Amino acid sequence: MAMKLYGVPMSTCTTRVMACLHEKGADFELVPVNLGTGEHKQPPFLSKNPFGQIPVLEDGDLTLFESRAITAYVAEKCKETGTDLMRHKNPKEAVMVKVWMEVESQTFNPAISPVVMEYVIGPSMGKKTEQAVVDACMGKLGKVLDVYESRLSMCKYLAGDFYSMADLHHLPFMHYFMTTPCASMVKDRPHVMAWWQDISSRPAFKKMVGAMTFG
Repeated sequence: MAMKLYGVPMSTCTTRVMACLHEKGADFELVPVNLGTGEHKQPPFLSKNPFGQIPVLEDGDLTLFESRAITAYVAEKCKETGTDLMRHKNPKEAVMVKVWMEVESQTFNPAISPVVMEYVIGPSMGKKTEQAVVDACMGKLGKVLDVYESRLSMCKYLAGDFYSMADLHHLPFMHYFMTTPCASMVKDRPHVMAWWQDISSRPAFKKMVGAMTFG
């Protein structure tokens, strides 16, 4: 029986999970959630995720929410198929994947997500970009990208010379960020730019790019 993923492909968190499912060659069904009508805040959906957020994954009698937890589950469930995103057979590589997954979650995401919210997501809902919010994030994001530039000058991907979950988790926000006026922050860092061009060209991610449109 195919897993069911409740969400929408323009959602960064839904896309994160979809990219993982495609990399693993997993059989799944995308079940659209109508955010416009507030379906995610209604009792049927709240029974799946009490916080009323997408995505949600159902696999038989197991129901999961939080996109990074879902990708971890998918990687474990499907560890014998597709790309080895967690480097299960090499403890040293596996722990480096976890290190950079934490960097994405704790350092990169908080710096980049407000920029995407102000330039992409907010305007799709009729909100004006608050430049002060963007400006407040630029210094933080610049420091993060400087670290990435240094790291990626030593290895092709964040955790080493192999594509992993650490890279995959960056895809959705980076995709939207590269459509903003701030994209030069990536383009001006050659190793970061080469990394982005590489990971964004993967077939598993390109399957969703056309659907990742707000408005």
